[in-house]
Amino acid sequence: MNDVPPARPARRTLLGAALATPAAAATAAALDASPAAAGTGGAHRFDAHDPRFTIAVLPDTQYLFDEDRSDPAPVRATFKYLVEQRRERNLAFMAHLGDLTEHGTEHEIGLAAETFRAIDGKLNYSVLAGNHDVPGSTDDQRGATPYLRAFGPARYSRMSTFGGASPDGYNSYHRLQAGGRQWLVLALDWRLSDKGLQWAQRVISAHPRLPVILTSHDLAYGQDDGEATLSQYGQRLWDQLIRRNDQIFLTLNGHYWPPGRTVLKNDAGNDVHVHVTNYQDRYYGGAGMARLYAFDLVRNVIDVETVAPWFLEQDAEDRSLLAAENLELSGPVDRFSVEIDFTERFRGFAPPAAPAPRPASAVLPRGTVAYWRFDASGLPVAGTDGAVVSAGVVAKDLSRNGNDLTVQRLHASPPEVLTWSDEHHVGQPAHASLRFDGGKQPDRGAVLRTGANAPINSMKFTSGYTIELFVKLPEPFEGDHAWMGLLSWEGRSGDAGKSSGWSPDEPTCSLNLSPERFLQYVVYPTDRDADPTSWSHAVPVGRWMHVAVVNDSRQTVMYVDGSKIARNPTQPSKGISTLGLPFAIGGTQFARRYGQGFYGFIGDVRIVARALHPRDFLTPFA
Repeated sequence: MNDVPPARPARRTLLGAALATPAAAATAAALDASPAAAGTGGAHRFDAHDPRFTIAVLPDTQYLFDEDRSDPAPVRATFKYLVEQRRERNLAFMAHLGDLTEHGTEHEIGLAAETFRAIDGKLNYSVLAGNHDVPGSTDDQRGATPYLRAFGPARYSRMSTFGGASPDGYNSYHRLQAGGRQWLVLALDWRLSDKGLQWAQRVISAHPRLPVILTSHDLAYGQDDGEATLSQYGQRLWDQLIRRNDQIFLTLNGHYWPPGRTVLKNDAGNDVHVHVTNYQDRYYGGAGMARLYAFDLVRNVIDVETVAPWFLEQDAEDRSLLAAENLELSGPVDRFSVEIDFTERFRGFAPPAAPAPRPASAVLPRGTVAYWRFDASGLPVAGTDGAVVSAGVVAKDLSRNGNDLTVQRLHASPPEVLTWSDEHHVGQPAHASLRFDGGKQPDRGAVLRTGANAPINSMKFTSGYTIELFVKLPEPFEGDHAWMGLLSWEGRSGDAGKSSGWSPDEPTCSLNLSPERFLQYVVYPTDRDADPTSWSHAVPVGRWMHVAVVNDSRQTVMYVDGSKIARNPTQPSKGISTLGLPFAIGGTQFARRYGQGFYGFIGDVRIVARALHPRDFLTPFA
């Protein structure tokens, strides 16, 4: 029987001494450096750089290892499932939350140890002692037990993730290489002594930049409404370890049922997610149900689901009613998502290393026609955020091809329609941009235009081209900015002999934004009377993006953040029907006249007279 929490009416040596042997530690370091974790066959390889990865959690299996009532088949099925899913789910690790067995006897522990051999060398994992695995009245200074002999440090010493154990052997830690960074998993005993607490603090302090997932058997219990509350022991662990260490962002424990979760604030004012998971009260002792925590570092979310592989693998016609009811759980404490802005949450102890600015010479590939940037190397007035960029200021073409741009205000626009900003895309070579404050009614804005004799005005790009720029739309996105232009060549398509387009007054090449915030790239090619047009999805506000238009002399493809968009025309397209008129950033003409100007931020802009692969963009994409 599990302990009853006080508020519930019903059952419910320093690190060096703890490290693996030098040979094992060296092996672990080598294995962690590899994209594929150690001990896995080619069919089960793990990608340590993929921003999506999964951590499996297995709670209280005690009723499946219970003297002559034991049945390890469900746990074997779970292990088989996890190994088979290693590649599909990019499974990084498994954490068992204690109460492996019902009584902690030699027989039960031996059966559990034998069952775990199914994943030895195939999946790295941690196990911690629950009150049913060891004498429940003792803490981690209890000395030798059957549990320690089977699940002590020696069991993990050959795992690539294993970092070490406390001198008593009941607490351990693992370092995971996943999502392109390292994570620390602390597996703590059912009852931590003062020595155990000191050891845990030393481990965290020795890894000051690693986010920590803390696993413990007893920390919190779930209420019937799914809200979790710290237990008496959990309060001690919270006060003496968790709340003081901002690195701990997620805690996982079993012991009590029903499951539950809550969010607590630590001493740094940041969220700590506290999750209770235990299914031993369910049909067949929980049947080896596993929680799958799917981390997505791009979407900033952890998607959680609960499955019973033993039931899943059974034929539907042979599956009993209770098995069918329990093969997947979908309640709010069993299947849910946790939104975490990982960069912001970890900023206090692991601030992201911002890439240093790159000089222009580093981003001038063969065929570069023009490259403009708005730091001091390209704009003489750069330097003060919010400073007005006056009419007549020249932005130099850093490719040295003579395509300098000159600032021009549109209509009767005030000076503040164009200002300098130190905002920039994280992957942008120059750490600067221009803030355009164009708009309608009345038309206002600013553009940067090439001179009358700039070479780019007449270039036809018949061998292909790549046009790139960094863009951010303000948040909030206020006002009507439908069909504003980002960049264009001036002139009427009708003057280029084109009649198939929307209007002969449209320019021969432009990048614009629709009312739905779809990017529109329209071009009139040199080899036909046509206007093949690319349309993006609805682009976000308040976030920098990289936009690229690539033409290989046969077809045009638009990319947003290195991703090929869907609505690219299959229509043939060769070159651009330029008319010897200026190229401009910040607006699009219609009938040789500028209306509204652009509203938002524009960073580096580059034009290359050949098709580039995304890996060769201003910010490389795989």
